[in-house]
Amino acid sequence: MRRNWPHVALWSALGLACAHGSVGAQTTDSEVVTFRERNLSGPRLGVTYVMGQGELWQDLDRQEMGRTISQFGWHFEHQIVPRGGGPQFVMEAVPLVGGVEYGKIIPGITLAMGIRFPSGYEFGIGPNATIVNPTDAAIKTRTALAIAIGRNFSYGGVNLPLNLVLITSPRGQRLAFIVGYAIQRVR
Repeated sequence: MRRNWPHVALWSALGLACAHGSVGAQTTDSEVVTFRERNLSGPRLGVTYVMGQGELWQDLDRQEMGRTISQFGWHFEHQIVPRGGGPQFVMEAVPLVGGVEYGKIIPGITLAMGIRFPSGYEFGIGPNATIVNPTDAAIKTRTALAIAIGRNFSYGGVNLPLNLVLITSPRGQRLAFIVGYAIQRVR
């Protein structure tokens, strides 16, 4: 039996996001909504846990690595914010390097589109690509789907995001916790 729980979680989260974002957000044809753009890029660090006994875990085990992998990198974020308030539309690129505690470098990148609500709760989804060398013979690029939920705390122009990310593919599932900070730059 094939497991479809990541897809169920995705559609449930999208439904919740749409329902939450649409309450009171309708405008008449005569109203013009204006937007401003913000750059919320900044450093990120975290930890990834490889779940199950799949191919992904077996590759790590062959390289004498554990299930828990550190992550360090940078978060490039571009936001479109309605001037009158409401949800913020977010585009992100998050390159990270993992595995340094094992003497390895595992580069990866996630590109995500998402939404951040005025309450600070956020949701995003997009492709993830990781460069791996599972057999020390051939370098491969592995792709997956990243689904992120989190909360962004804002204090005087500094944002502190806390995100939980499920990275899912047929080779295995990963769960990551990523934190960081960003200083708002308004354009």
